[in-house]
Amino acid sequence: MEEDTHYRIRFSSLCFINEHVGFQGTIKSSPGDFIVIEIDEQGQLVNKAIDEPINAVSKIPELNNFAKKPKLDLQNLSFEDGSYQELNTLSRCSDGDQNHQSNSEKEDTISDRTFNCEEENADVLNFFLDEKTNELLNQFACDVKEKWNSETELIGPSPEFSLGRILDKNQRAILHSAIRQKFPFLITVGKNSEVVIKPNLEYKELCHLVSEEEALDFFKYLDAKKENSKFTFKPDANKDHRKAVHHFVNKKFGNLVETKSFPEQTYSACDPNVVITVRFREKTKHKKRSLLECQERKVIYTAFTLRKENLEMFEAVGFLAIKLGVIPSDFTYAGLKDKKAITYQAMVVRKVTPERLKNIEKEIEKKRMNVFNIRSVGKPLRLGQLKGNHFDIVVRNLQNQINDSVNLRERIFEAIENVKNKGFVNYYGPQRFGKGRKVHTDQIGLALLKNEMVKAIKLFLTPEDLDDPVNRAKKYFLQTEDAKGTLSLMPEFKVRERALLEALHRFGMTEEGCIQAWFSFPHSMRLFYIHAYSSKIWNEAASYRLETYGSRVVEGDLVCLDEDVDEHFPSTKVHLVTEEEESANTYTIHQVVLPVLGYNIQYPKNQVGQWYQETLSRDGLQTCRFKVPTLKLNVPGCYRQILKHAHNLSYQLMGDHDVKMEGSHIDESTLSLLISFNLDASCYATVCLREVMKYDI
Repeated sequence: MEEDTHYRIRFSSLCFINEHVGFQGTIKSSPGDFIVIEIDEQGQLVNKAIDEPINAVSKIPELNNFAKKPKLDLQNLSFEDGSYQELNTLSRCSDGDQNHQSNSEKEDTISDRTFNCEEENADVLNFFLDEKTNELLNQFACDVKEKWNSETELIGPSPEFSLGRILDKNQRAILHSAIRQKFPFLITVGKNSEVVIKPNLEYKELCHLVSEEEALDFFKYLDAKKENSKFTFKPDANKDHRKAVHHFVNKKFGNLVETKSFPEQTYSACDPNVVITVRFREKTKHKKRSLLECQERKVIYTAFTLRKENLEMFEAVGFLAIKLGVIPSDFTYAGLKDKKAITYQAMVVRKVTPERLKNIEKEIEKKRMNVFNIRSVGKPLRLGQLKGNHFDIVVRNLQNQINDSVNLRERIFEAIENVKNKGFVNYYGPQRFGKGRKVHTDQIGLALLKNEMVKAIKLFLTPEDLDDPVNRAKKYFLQTEDAKGTLSLMPEFKVRERALLEALHRFGMTEEGCIQAWFSFPHSMRLFYIHAYSSKIWNEAASYRLETYGSRVVEGDLVCLDEDVDEHFPSTKVHLVTEEEESANTYTIHQVVLPVLGYNIQYPKNQVGQWYQETLSRDGLQTCRFKVPTLKLNVPGCYRQILKHAHNLSYQLMGDHDVKMEGSHIDESTLSLLISFNLDASCYATVCLREVMKYDI
């Protein structure tokens, strides 16, 4: 494996807690050499099959609620002719389909219910309107269409057709919906109980951009107002044309719906078609809402286990979002996982049914991903919602440290036993800071904390000294600040970079434009960069603390009085060690914690606390409150134990090929180490191995 010398420089200054010599070796020679399995809050490995079958949990009752208005309570209508049951059946089609797609396969729909929708809308109108009024309505609709088709502009005020006054409110609502569903090119308005019909000029405007079929379907979709539904325009390879469609929909209906572009599912470089997907925005919360309404408006959440191989987590989420027609922020997870590894982790996606997720299983296998344990749940995941992770790791190319002649196997046993007994320094791992040699994620986080938004963007798009499409695109951007041109160079799989560039193209490379560009990232990812800076400072603080005081617990140290805690415990559980407690050796080093930067933490009252203040001043954060209002980021901070232990640690030596025996020793040139252990949440296996090997892997 090619070793990153920058990692060595970055971590070589961090001290160890154990005094053994250690050994050298290589990890992550292949993804299969580094397997990570999340442990959920119940202590179960997430790669284990869940007993409950998918069919038993994935049947979700149909949501009969609108995005804009509540569903009509037709059962409370009173009709003297006894034909209510017929009306109730006919009017259902005005709710619209769960998903509308133009000229492509409709997903999650019930075709036999929608097949005769237009006829049933006509039946609804026949039920309420007399024959003459119905005939005049049809004639009015034909006249409007003929004038539009003949390119004749409507002169003077817009023509109107009135159905007269209809006193029953529910009856008016049914008529409004039935007319708009049957004639999407018309609109209906209410005037003192009167139903008035006019040409839909927005429909005509949209017909200049898309086909009439698409315009019809789009306005039917809008009128149905079905929550958790989406509408997809036909595939379109013309970017300027797509931009015009985006602009029209957002200008006219931006308060109701949002639009996103996604590569077509059959996307290829030779056929770069992109589709525009429209979906209803989430409703703002009302102050008062009945229990029934809350249940009806409950969002769909689908939980699953994601297995990925040699794939960055954000890239995996971006790919899944494209395939499911959602956005990356619709996914929640308990923690980040390594790239060059085989990892298993729990995830929850919003607004996607279990059936829909199961439908893409074959497609995502091509990206070295699998999803299983698919089931409905009631809420999303949150960061840190796990007990820890299990690791199965192979360390290859084992050899002694330079100038060490002691038997290698003895060195390995000594090192592992020491760490089993004494633990390891709980540093944040190198993956916390990205793999860039020029720019690390903590540098971006520092720029964000200092409200240097333009600088943060440029740091994010700083190229490495590599000649590949991604770095050529980044280099072009730094030279020109041409977001549109850079987009044409940036490969499609770089989801984060492209999202940022699209926002910069739209809003510009100004301070405000860069703020808007950062909002193209999910909140958790914006927070990730701030946490990266806090993690770097914590690592340096922990090393300074151990170098200054060693394993002694001294006056002014912070200790946590609870035995079984994670990082997210309050300051009330943190105790400041007194002079008397130091003299009496009241506490052990395993109880000592250090603060992770934030606005709601306290610092040690000794040389370590002074070090924190000097470091913040050095970085220009002496007055920082760890809040970035422009990006809606608040960082309260937390506490992290200096030392941690690996649990259930086991290991064995094995040969890369056949094990050869020379006297009583294994041939060391073929020696590999298989080591397995569990770590608590937010602990890093690479850091544990660094302590074992005394080698910056």
